[in-house]
Formats: sequence, structure tokens, C-alpha cells
Amino acid sequence: MPPPGAPIRVARLVTRLNIGGPSIQVVELSARLSACGFETLLIHGQIGSGEGDMSYMLDRPAARPRAVQVAALKRTISPASDASAAWQVYRLLCEFKPHIVHTHMAKAGAVGRLAAMAYNRTAGRRARARVVHTYHGHVLEGYFGPAKTRMFIAAERSLAAGTDRIVAISPRIREELVHDYGIGRAEQYRVVPLGFDLKALAAIDDEARAAARGALDIPPGVPVVTTVGRLTAIKDQMLFLEVAQLVAGEHGSAVFLIAGDGELRASLESAAERFHLAGRVKFLGWRRDLETVYGASDIFLLTSRNEGTPVALIESLAAGCAGVSTDVGGVADVMPTADVGLLAAARNVEQLADHVSRLIADPQRRRAMGEAGRRLVVARYSIDRLVSDIDGLYRDLLA
Repeated sequence: MPPPGAPIRVARLVTRLNIGGPSIQVVELSARLSACGFETLLIHGQIGSGEGDMSYMLDRPAARPRAVQVAALKRTISPASDASAAWQVYRLLCEFKPHIVHTHMAKAGAVGRLAAMAYNRTAGRRARARVVHTYHGHVLEGYFGPAKTRMFIAAERSLAAGTDRIVAISPRIREELVHDYGIGRAEQYRVVPLGFDLKALAAIDDEARAAARGALDIPPGVPVVTTVGRLTAIKDQMLFLEVAQLVAGEHGSAVFLIAGDGELRASLESAAERFHLAGRVKFLGWRRDLETVYGASDIFLLTSRNEGTPVALIESLAAGCAGVSTDVGGVADVMPTADVGLLAAARNVEQLADHVSRLIADPQRRRAMGEAGRRLVVARYSIDRLVSDIDGLYRDLLA
């Protein structure tokens, strides 16, 4: 613990500041905890080719966190780059002398915790940093083949032994990590749900919806089904298009929005042509004006094969959209009941399409679900609650 009146120094590591929930969390926490007596060094790596970049969030005029990019820290596995990244992070820790090292995402979790362990061996017992890692999800299902998955599980078990606190962003993720994969001990875990500044999305009303549709050239009264995220295999937007094909056959005026970009964009655009959805599906690319995207939407459809806590789903519910999703990862923690959102088994195109079609046909139910979802996520996933939870976690660790 630092002397009275001195700031608590936190070294926060994230693999990269690409578009997604972890990037929002690390920047918001780094900025907002400064008002609670914390000084943060935010260490981040390089984004990959074709990924959206959220480093613009570091340019906020108030409470700008001190940030350092480590170029060798990348998502892809490279022994030489990973070793270089760990060495550079270790040197930064020696210079900063943190009281807490908090890592986010798989690669930063590995590189950062190895560097923190090396720092603690050289710093001595009195200067030892407490080590925290947050699982925003995990790569232990749906990402790799069996052999590589076993290797990652073994690595995560080893890293957990040198971690003081493990944060899971949903109860389901904690249960999977502890009971399914044997990573860490139950008493090491804390469940800390994500938190966001949802005020702008929660303020979307009928007037804002009309303006959003005008901005996207969507006529009034047309049902709009939307998804937002990286165009990558784990998000399975091909399933979104398969659902769209079935729904379009039943609701001839429906429009489908895909916001995001990634390595699968070309193949998805080709599939939309094959499915005779040209003109019905709008590929919007990366958008910073998500209030416009969600404001123009009636239904948010998430088709992922795996999720931690899906940020886009939380944002869409805050905006008053009705939610439909595959029942994977932490989705059920966001939409726990049918009055908030409808769930279907993974890859079940018929059940997803049936949920969407029924909601299109029932505007009153759709609106009621949107309002229920908005109330739930605004209460559960506020940024103020997240800051308070992390503040308490850090102080408890240091005490």
C-alpha cells in the first residue's frame, strides 16, 4: 500500500485497442480511476491488419491516461515477438513500480503476468505488485483445434498460479474456467460485470429513431434487423445471413444491417448475393456513430459461436432494441428471461429465424422487450458501478 495521500499505481495491459469491449473497459477504467486516487500506466500492443482501431479514445481532453504502445505485443503467436514484448513490459514495470498489475485479454494476460512475475522476483517482498487478470471471455472453445486448446488450458493453469485475483465478467465464464477447465481456485475469482457509459444510447427516443433511419436511408415502418461486430468466424455472420434469407422470405420489406469489418467481409458480401439479399443487406463497415446504427434498428441479432459478455448486445438493449441471440458464453447473463431477449441453440438457424419473424410480426411485444432490456442493462452495466467494483477490488488486495 502506498503512503497516505500518495496515488495507487496501476499498470494496466491490454493486447490491443481494437474495436470491442476490452478496449472500452481499459480506457474508461484508466481515465475514471484517476479521480479515485489511482495513477495508471496503460500498456497496449498493435492492432491487427483489417481491425478497427479504438486508440482515438485516448485523445479525450479530460483525465487522459498515460499510455505506451509496445509494438511487439500482438494478437498472433510469435515466440520472438512475445519474448521481446515480455522484456519491454518488464522494463516498463521496473520504471513505473506499480502496486497492481492488471492484465486484459489472452495475449496481454500471458505476456503481462510473466513480466509481473519477473518484476516481483527482482523488486523484493515489500515492493511486490499484486497481479490481477480479467477474462473478458476465453479462447478455450470455438477458436482452435483440440491440441492447441489443450496447450492453452495448460498455460492458463500455470499463469493462474501466479495471479492474486482472477476477474470473470459473468458467472457463467467463472463456472466454465473453474469447473470445466480447472483454471485457478474458486477463491481466487471475483465476478465483475462490464460497465459502460450508456447514457446516450438510453436516451434514444422515437424522434432519434426517425433521424437515424433517415441518415441510413431506411424508410419509416420497415423492420430492421442488425448485428455489430468483427467480421470473423467466431462471430458467425454467415449464420446471420442464413437467418436473414429465411426472414426475408416471410417479411418482404425487412432490411438487415451489418456494422463492422474484418477478414470475412468479401465472403459475406458474396454470400449475400447468393442468398438473393443484395439491396436488403447493408454492410456499414466500422462506425463510431453507433447511436445511429442502434437507433435505426428494431431487432438486434447476435449469431456468435462463443461470447464473454457481448458488448454490442448490451449497447443494443440500452438503445431499446429487442434482442435475439445464440445461447453461448455469457449471453444468458445479459438476457436472463424471455421478456428481455430470446435465445436459440448455437447454429440453429430455424429457431433464430422464427424468433426474429415473430418479433417482426408483433411490434407491441418488440417494444415491450426493448424497454425491459433497456431497464435491465442500464441498471446492471453502468460505468459508475464498474469503477466502484474495481476500486474496491484493488483496495481489498492491497489491504
